[in-house]
Amino acid sequence: MNKTKILYVDDESINLMLFEANLEKKYHVFTASDGLSGLNIINSEGDIKVVLSDMKMPVMNGLEFIQKARKVSPHICYYILTGFEISDEIQQAINIGIIRRYFKKPFNMNEISSEIETVINGFSK
Repeated sequence: MNKTKILYVDDESINLMLFEANLEKKYHVFTASDGLSGLNIINSEGDIKVVLSDMKMPVMNGLEFIQKARKVSPHICYYILTGFEISDEIQQAINIGIIRRYFKKPFNMNEISSEIETVINGFSK
C-alpha cells in the first residue's frame, strides 16, 4: 500500500529533520525550506493530502504560502505551526477555512499524527 503524501514547510532545518524522522514510517514526507519550494512540490506531486507550514518564514509567511497553494490544490488539508500564540490572522484563516487548525511549537507529534489520521480517514470514505 502506498503511503499518504504529506508536506512540511519550515525554514528551520532541524524542524524539518525532526518532523520527517517522526512521521516517515507512517507517511511519505516531503519537506521544503520555503514557500516557493513547497509550491513546487505540490505542483510536481499532485496527490499530497496534508500540508503543514511554519508561520514565520522569510519572503513568504505560512499563510501567504497556503493561500497560493490553495489556488492550485484546494483539496489539500492545510495547517499552520507557530511558536507564538494564535494571532488574529491565524484565527481568521481558521474561521474562513483557509487552514483547518494550527499547532503550537514545539510541536506535539502525537497531536499532529492524530489530526493527520483523522483527515486521511475522511479522504478514504
